[in-house]
Amino acid sequence: MTRTSDSVPLTGISRRTFCKGAAVLGVWGGLASFGLAGCAPHTRAEELADSAPWKAGTYTTEVTGHNAPYTMTVTFSDDAITAIDTSANQESLGVGADALKALQQQAIDNQTINIDAVTGATLSSLSLQTGLEDCAKQAQAFEVLSEAPVPEKPAVEEVYDADVCVVGGGGSGLAAAVAAVQAGASVIVLEKCGITGGSTNVSEGALNAVDPERQEPQGIEDSIPTFYETTMKGGHNTNNPELVHFLTDNALDSVHWLESLGVEFKDEIGSATGSLGQRSHYPATPSGNTYIRSFQQFIDDNADAIMLLNDMQAKELILDDAGAVVGVKALYDGEQEVTVNCGAVVIATGGFGANVEYRQSVNDGVWKEVVLDETIGCTNIKPCAQGEGMVLAENAGAELICLSDIQLHPCGTPGTGLMEDIRTSGRNRIFVNTDGKRFVNEGAERDVLCKNIFAQPDGTYWVVVNTLRYPDPDEPDANGATINNMLALGHIVTGDTVEALAEAIGAPELVTTLEEYNGYCAAGKDEQFYKPACFLQPVAEGPFYAMQYEPSAWVTIGGIRTNDRLQAIDDAGIAIPGLYVAGADNGTLMSAPYCDYEGFSLMCAYSGGRMAGMYAAEAVA
Repeated sequence: MTRTSDSVPLTGISRRTFCKGAAVLGVWGGLASFGLAGCAPHTRAEELADSAPWKAGTYTTEVTGHNAPYTMTVTFSDDAITAIDTSANQESLGVGADALKALQQQAIDNQTINIDAVTGATLSSLSLQTGLEDCAKQAQAFEVLSEAPVPEKPAVEEVYDADVCVVGGGGSGLAAAVAAVQAGASVIVLEKCGITGGSTNVSEGALNAVDPERQEPQGIEDSIPTFYETTMKGGHNTNNPELVHFLTDNALDSVHWLESLGVEFKDEIGSATGSLGQRSHYPATPSGNTYIRSFQQFIDDNADAIMLLNDMQAKELILDDAGAVVGVKALYDGEQEVTVNCGAVVIATGGFGANVEYRQSVNDGVWKEVVLDETIGCTNIKPCAQGEGMVLAENAGAELICLSDIQLHPCGTPGTGLMEDIRTSGRNRIFVNTDGKRFVNEGAERDVLCKNIFAQPDGTYWVVVNTLRYPDPDEPDANGATINNMLALGHIVTGDTVEALAEAIGAPELVTTLEEYNGYCAAGKDEQFYKPACFLQPVAEGPFYAMQYEPSAWVTIGGIRTNDRLQAIDDAGIAIPGLYVAGADNGTLMSAPYCDYEGFSLMCAYSGGRMAGMYAAEAVA
């Protein structure tokens, strides 16, 4: 069972009797809709006073989180937990790091070591549970604390009212919610996980747009027509031209809109893996969680107009007699039935990339020769990409299209499929097979990369980088991990010399491969796979690092069919009143599984999300 953290009721909200004094829920306080004081904790002072005194002091333990091991401390008085410190953790922002913050506060407020895992951050939650138990034993407090009850879940209302209900609290859903509020609507967001932000939290945050102000100082020649043409080329000209024009023409507007919400981008433009050009914008602060933090701040600042409910699984769309969508039925914490009455619904649940059974059942397209079973991981957080939004829409009459258009990412971690540890984008890296030989232009399209990887022994490869990429082994990268963390977990291999690394990974040809590659870099021409000169950077000085990767399910392109106002439509092309679609659930917006999608998918999420939110708000105005 999962649950949210305690929070107090929010009262006095107007706008269509918005939420009727409902509780604002979230996994932790101080962020987004969670920026409120917690409920008065359930004191156990009377119970603890009767127990034998504990060994007061601060106790230390080593635990293993999702990303890396870390040291945590717990401080006890002779009858209470007084402090918990997990600040040394390297968990992902918006996911494990925030779950730890919430759960340690729950443990202190409720004087318990029995805490429920946060959906979407299970391993991080379990690391805290393990550490609490170990420190409690050291303080001779385990017997009493282990008998303490799990904190009660906060109460929710049975019925809520708003202008717009957004199903899904990831990047596209929050973009839709913010845009709807900006257009004058009251909004409720239903998020089934205990975390907010979904898989956007663990993305690298690349967002593609033509941006002369940033590109020209770097000598990058680009234009919107070029962006359009490369996107169509990347999609083998099977993309929807009108929608590609819409997205490429409006990408920079989305950058500026995000900046207006507080997002800061680096001045330097990059090129993410699979991006056909140098137009990838990266947040100045770590990863895709940057966007989520800005959305959360907007929600916090506009609490009279927007509410986010975590642990809230949408189960059914409510239709009136004319077939219009007028609400959502949901289940809170797997138990309590909740109804949201509204004038319009935006579906934004993140596609179905992590739903193994379903994705293989529709896999009769570009990847039909590959079995997309449990051996193929997923770059999304597993609970966040199960396809529920598509089921909701289909049951309301919407048509599903292009379901076999599943995009694979070449840089999945074996076992999980997540894009973890060594960063795979950029110039200073090469891809080699298990013999140590290059086999592809590392900057090629996604489908080209993946097909070449599948053709290698065991369908896997090594990404090789060096000290130029990671000059300080203790400096956290954009996702919060360090080289020494990665080594401690056994995720990567290192060697002070190329020869040592080649021996460590059992790749005898690596020495010759790097000599040849560095020669191409010096000459400014890749004679083997013709990587563009602007992406040639030597991998010459040690220490060297290598990590094994394999293709992973990344994003599902197919989904709910929509019109040009992002309204869900049926198989006759007739719009379903009150139903809009954003992000990976939209089967019309992106189209084609080969497209220039590294940096393109987030652009679709934000351009499409804000347009869906705006149109939904207009519909109920």
